[in-house]
Formats: sequence, structure tokens, C-alpha cells
Amino acid sequence: MADVHSFESMAALDGEGLRYAIFLTGCPLRCWYCHNPDAWFPSGKNVTAEQAFQKARRFKPYFKHGGGVTFSGGEPLLNADFINETAELLHGEGIGYCLDTSGSVPLTDSVRKALDRADMVILDVKFPDPERYRLYTGGDFSRFIEIGRYCTKIGARLWLRTVVVPGINDSEADMEQYAALVKEFKFERYELLGFHTMGFFKYENLQITNPLANVAAMDRDRLDELQRYLNSILHPQSKGN
Repeated sequence: MADVHSFESMAALDGEGLRYAIFLTGCPLRCWYCHNPDAWFPSGKNVTAEQAFQKARRFKPYFKHGGGVTFSGGEPLLNADFINETAELLHGEGIGYCLDTSGSVPLTDSVRKALDRADMVILDVKFPDPERYRLYTGGDFSRFIEIGRYCTKIGARLWLRTVVVPGINDSEADMEQYAALVKEFKFERYELLGFHTMGFFKYENLQITNPLANVAAMDRDRLDELQRYLNSILHPQSKGN
């Protein structure tokens, strides 16, 4: 059983194809730019693996073209046992799953099992060095590295993502640091996401401090420039985007 923040059917941004997303609560990080601070805390909606499976299986007809279930959060791997129990039921129906994780948890046997069986792992690359990682997330950089290395070791399909925040990690020099960091990982794609302000109301509702309350959303054109620059470093042989 796990505490679930929410379910989202027909999700299209959390892996390949159409997804059924299960957002689990709890996270060891407190990222300055988090747009789901409400997922840090228990929702009171306790769900069994069987219940989650029954909800997801209704959408099986839509998973024909690479879709499936995505476990997200919060940090889903805090609930690795629940994921593994649900995965047994999903696999029995021929339904795969994706993990959308920050890699911020210890690499326990349960976490390894969840990573081993995933069709795909989307790994958040928060910051390229331990100092900024600790400052802006409060987390342990070494855990992220360990999980990234493990995904590479087992040959997991790996996608990387980084949220770009104005004035914090939005320079070409930052992109060079990110590119250097992920060279040891084997991944299919690396996507930059722009910081946005759509979750600001959640901080107000929860009466918690928003450290970026005065920061504007990331400019789309600038984000595209940085994506092209990052791509040029990661794929110097390739021309274009």
C-alpha cells in the first residue's frame, strides 16, 4: 500500500506513448523550483497495489503504441515495494512501466528491482555538482550518481531531464558542466525543461515559503538556445537540433 497524490489518465509527457500516471507522495528533496510541493506531504489516499492495477488496466487498449504506466511523484522510489508489487500485476497483463525519478534515494534491493524491470527511466539531473545540488535541493548528490550509474550498468532505457531556472543554471557554462557530468551515463535523450510559475499558488495554499517567488518563468527562446547548445556538446558530429 502507498499514499497516492493523484492519478492521471492519458498523460503524454511522462514517457513514450499514452501513459497512466500514478503520482506518489513523499520526497527527500526540497527543490527550490518544485512545482508540486503538495506531493511532499501525505494525501491520506492510501491505495493498494491491486487497486492501482485495476485503475491502470482499464487503459490497456490505449497502450498499444509504446504506452503504459508511469510512476512519478514526489519521489516514486520511496515506494519501491509498492511499485514492485504493482509491477507484478501489470506485467501479468502485458503492461510495462516507466519510472520518473530524481534518483535521490539509497540504492536498496527494492529500488534495484524497480529499476531492473522498468521499460524506461526518466532521471532528473538537478545540478551538475554536489555544492549546488545540496544548496538548491537539500539532497545527497552521491545518490543521484549511484542511480545513474546503475541504470547505465543494467542497460536501462534512460532519458535525462533538467529544469532550467533563470539566474541559477541558465548559462552556456552550466550546459557544459551538465554535459561533462552525464558523459558516464548511457542515455537516449537529454531534455531541458523551462522553470514555470504555475505551481506558485500551491506554496500559498500550503503556507510554505517559495524561494523563487520573485523569479519569472524561463524564456522559451532562451531555453531553445540552451537546448541546441547542449545538444551540440553531447552530439558534436550531428548538425541541427
